[in-house]
Amino acid sequence: MKADILLGLQWGDEGKGKIVDVLAPDYDIVARFQGGPNAGHTLEFDGHKHVLRSIPSGVFAKGSITNVIGNGVVLDPVLFRGEAADLEADGVDLHSILRISKKAHLIMPTHRLLDAAGEAAMGKGKIGTTGKGIGPTYSDKISRHGLRVGDIISEDFENIFKEARDRHVRVLSEMGASVDFADLKQKESEWLEAIDYLRGFELTDTEHFVNKALNDDCSVLCEGAQGTMLDIDFGSYPFVTSSNTVAAGACTGLGIAPGRIGRVYGIFKAYCTRVGSGPFPTELFDATGKEIRSIGHEYGAVTGRERRCGWLDLVALRYAVMINGATNLIMMKSDVLDSFEEIKVCTAYRLPDGSVTEDFPYCVGRDAEGPADVEPIYETIPGWLTDISAARRYEDLPATFRNYVKYIEEQVGVPVSIISVGPDREQTILR
Repeated sequence: MKADILLGLQWGDEGKGKIVDVLAPDYDIVARFQGGPNAGHTLEFDGHKHVLRSIPSGVFAKGSITNVIGNGVVLDPVLFRGEAADLEADGVDLHSILRISKKAHLIMPTHRLLDAAGEAAMGKGKIGTTGKGIGPTYSDKISRHGLRVGDIISEDFENIFKEARDRHVRVLSEMGASVDFADLKQKESEWLEAIDYLRGFELTDTEHFVNKALNDDCSVLCEGAQGTMLDIDFGSYPFVTSSNTVAAGACTGLGIAPGRIGRVYGIFKAYCTRVGSGPFPTELFDATGKEIRSIGHEYGAVTGRERRCGWLDLVALRYAVMINGATNLIMMKSDVLDSFEEIKVCTAYRLPDGSVTEDFPYCVGRDAEGPADVEPIYETIPGWLTDISAARRYEDLPATFRNYVKYIEEQVGVPVSIISVGPDREQTILR
């Protein structure tokens, strides 16, 4: 059996949580492979909205589905405990269906302080992080100073934690950042209580668990966070996240060999959004951009920040499809564009030297507050001017909308297999 991957093809916030929830009943295991609690996966059904930050989006699926937090994830024990408590209040028996990798790294209270200090030091060039300590935790991981989930069952955990904390305090002092030690002590107390709670879950070598499951012909869906254009290597660097959000990240984030990967589901919105700083070639600064934000409720699931909105960027989408080897596309929030007479799609960039390219360039702007260094070249497509939110079959959709889908497929070279026409899990069309 091969593992399938589901990931974002844009700048995150594409709706991965909803689609994992829709697909989960077809799998035995749903495994999150990277990212931290800066990623909010929103699920909506039965009139209720649920936001998951670190826990895989397969937890609401009926049946004996196991959810895995892989080694590529960075975990905040305090936020995890709150998220888990909310799920248990909703009737989810989380202890029986969740496994957590011993090799996942822990976000400490001082990681948040380092995050804030780092952003402050960058001034106008700041990345625009969520401030949850994700970047500093991945930095510790790479520099071999990280604190891992498996450490919490060590008899020497108290000393391991104190050494890591004290090192962070020294770094903060060197940065000229002040530390409120009374406040830090209170946060550490809460953090250690959450560590005790975390010890109550099944902490295991999830790479063995997942591979043995594949050997036993169990089906696995690997769930990504953020999006391809935020990948630490292939995204719009330096305005990116701190992990590999692309398909290869599932291999390193779960311990799965490349040859064991099957389908790669790539999710994109019918338009584009971005949160935080960094280049965004198709961003709209006019009333149209505001209208898309308003109709699409484009605000961060975790932070509540306004998302920057713009037209669909096929240059970036083709690039993301190539990097991930996407086999199936999933188009989200199609209904948001119901009222537009015309829809623009970026098919190429005009570079500063006047040349035109359809390939995503090395850099499209390093100025956090300025425009992208490229000029988008658009094609205009007729809108469908029809409420499609009630459609449940592809044949029920207007011809103009189906033409939009066909146009994207021809431009990208990959079929659109799933179309979302609303936030509820029932508002999903499988082709």
